Amino acid sequence: MCGIVGILGKHEVSPLILDALKRLEYRGYDSAGIATINNGILSRRRALGKLINLSDLLVHDPLPGKSGIGHTRWATHGAPTVSNAHPHQAGRVAVVHNGIIENFRDLKAELKAKGHSFETETDTETIALIFSDFLNAGDDPKQAVQNTIARLEGAFALAFLLDGEEDMMIAARKGSPLAIGHGDGEMYLGSDALALAPMTDRVTYLEEGDWAIIRRAGAEIYDANGQRANREMRKIHRQTEANDKAGYKHFMAKEIAEQPAVLRDAISHYLSADRKAIHLPEGEIDFTAIDCITMVACGTAYLACNVAKYWFETLARIPVELDVASEFRYREPPLSPKSLAVFVSQSGETADTLAALRYCSGKVAKVVSVVNVSESSIARDSDLALPILAGVEIGVASTKAFTCQLVALVSLAILAARQRGEINSTREAELVGQLESLPGIVNTALATEKSIRLVARQLAEAGDVLFLGRGLMYPLAMEGALKLKEISYIHAEGYASGELKHGPIALIDKHMPVVVFAPKDALFDKTISNMQEVMARGGKIILITDKAGAAEADEGVWKTLIMPDVPPFFAPILYAIPAQLLAYHTAVTKGTDVDQPRNLAKSVTVE
Repeated sequence: MCGIVGILGKHEVSPLILDALKRLEYRGYDSAGIATINNGILSRRRALGKLINLSDLLVHDPLPGKSGIGHTRWATHGAPTVSNAHPHQAGRVAVVHNGIIENFRDLKAELKAKGHSFETETDTETIALIFSDFLNAGDDPKQAVQNTIARLEGAFALAFLLDGEEDMMIAARKGSPLAIGHGDGEMYLGSDALALAPMTDRVTYLEEGDWAIIRRAGAEIYDANGQRANREMRKIHRQTEANDKAGYKHFMAKEIAEQPAVLRDAISHYLSADRKAIHLPEGEIDFTAIDCITMVACGTAYLACNVAKYWFETLARIPVELDVASEFRYREPPLSPKSLAVFVSQSGETADTLAALRYCSGKVAKVVSVVNVSESSIARDSDLALPILAGVEIGVASTKAFTCQLVALVSLAILAARQRGEINSTREAELVGQLESLPGIVNTALATEKSIRLVARQLAEAGDVLFLGRGLMYPLAMEGALKLKEISYIHAEGYASGELKHGPIALIDKHMPVVVFAPKDALFDKTISNMQEVMARGGKIILITDKAGAAEADEGVWKTLIMPDVPPFFAPILYAIPAQLLAYHTAVTKGTDVDQPRNLAKSVTVE
């Protein structure tokens, strides 16, 4: 969850580290800090809250030095305080950490028995103290880091800086991602390539268990066994536009508005040259040899998988098992060697999803990932990684990544259906044509923003909201609820409409808004029947439908939002737009922090 940056530079590094941390602040914004070496002396600056507070501190209390490490924190162990902020220091050692040290209580007890006192409540302080003890016992830095990480259980990405060592930075990873950047007489370290993009386009990704001694002349990388390792240097695309809101008030608003363009790119990627069929440029999947699909993800990505389950089962007639990544491997599910395992993650670094993927490796016919970061850990550990091409997504609440995930997944479903003989080439061409029309339809939906904003202003007064849908709209109901509670802090729940009378209807009163997703499809009448049950009990209905649906069912509803017509099979992609805009404008009305909502982080790299 936390963000790490390190630089061995030619110039003052504090401003560069601060800028890189801005690109990682989506990973956590409870506190931030920087440590540097200047004239051989290790110094730190730390501040509570968002990065702007650290920036202000550095104006009044500069931190010189051409070697440094930085950190932006999402709190796991210990409350957000200045003393718990990274970097932590013990003796000659400063360290920043992303992850969780699971055995830190045992380590802490051991260190206390040796006479050490603790200044923080974090698990990370134990790392600094252990490293310092090894140095004091006579280890050189290389021996000390190897001995230190051997004591640690859990997940970690680490960067060390040592007093008196201006040309040395030490890195280590297990579970959490870490990348080394190569410059001209300079070296860099970052939680992901995005942090390093303005400084270099040459990156080496550390693999599981790797650690490295980094100097300005290059990096010595060692594997988990302490053997020298050769890791590929990769050329990455510099995405420098990430910090630009392009005139929008929030990144989330910008990312919602970008959807017609990114959807067009994602759709085009998965089309054949004649644009009449689905094609996978990254490699083939033989769906005729597949007897079932296991889909695993977290959060919004998991809800994208819920939509995909409908698509695969109704169109391709392949049974799909869904699971939340954090639960998947702990029940030790049996897996068919003829099954396909699909893992969906925007960042490609989600810790639970990565662990689930590794559980499946070698147990299934093929491991496929759907990711937004092509060089991520999940992508690299997959047999086949499918890009969603959403571009950098900074807002913590996922928007364009969700709809682009749906594009990749529906493309897979269409391909599977054709391979298995469930549809012919004519039907495939028809579906592809409908898919290609979506960016324009989404653009039309965005034009309803003014109406949605007016509804949101009244929704902001609610304490609880229900979202209802049937069929393909049921996952959208859950996604709408998730978006609303993520950024507005209003309690919201998404339900299958038919489940209403099995409990949730007890909550209905005149103060309870109920958002109903109901395009005029095969399940429209049943959804409207459930809506009437709510209205009979005084519930306030916000009906999101199309013109035909509104003409038939908007009598007596509190608010109606009309979407453009869309082929029912692709309705989830379109109806994500009002779900996103409703949450966004509700949050704006309430004055919450839309892009960085409390207690959340964009990339969840700890279990």
